[in-house]
Amino acid sequence: TPLLTTIPLAAPSTPADSDERLVSRAVAGEIEAFEILVQRYRQIAVRVATRIVGREEAEDVAQDAFLRAYHRLDRFRREAPFRSWLLRIVHNTAINAATRRVPTPVEELPIDADPDIGGERTPARYLEDLERRDRLAMKLELLRPSHRSVLVLRDIEGMTYDEIAEITEMPIGSVKGRLHRARAEMIDLLRNNTYDWELPEGE
Repeated sequence: TPLLTTIPLAAPSTPADSDERLVSRAVAGEIEAFEILVQRYRQIAVRVATRIVGREEAEDVAQDAFLRAYHRLDRFRREAPFRSWLLRIVHNTAINAATRRVPTPVEELPIDADPDIGGERTPARYLEDLERRDRLAMKLELLRPSHRSVLVLRDIEGMTYDEIAEITEMPIGSVKGRLHRARAEMIDLLRNNTYDWELPEGE
């Protein structure tokens, strides 16, 4: 049976099978089982990739990461959750893509895709929020990829230090140190434009 040359980014249904069970089925040759895993984790994979490489490249990075994961399924040892194992591949693929190119502004996900933003807003408020998010994305792009990734995983995706350590293959102490430096760097970047971000100079 030829190896996959492309992975569809959707599946018709999502059975209640565990990730581990789906991996076992995929390793046994059931491509449909892996398609279910793709459907299950596509959104977070694209979201993480978007924050690191930008919206234009995110789909390609996610596609590449899923293909890499598929071809490496026999290396998944179940020592960590499949989600962490997959996001490690997404993370590494995105970092490699980010370091290969000249930085360009990161395009943000549409506002209506962000679960933390809701409620009634006037058109003017909507445009203001959109502009702020675009500017924040541009500031995020100015961080070095390794700093950007831990900031995204912790402060945007809300992952634990253990999860980030697993994904980035770093000790927890290194994760915390890199996150501290990334936050400090981001604060400095935001303070360079106090008009936009309403951050007092002296704080």
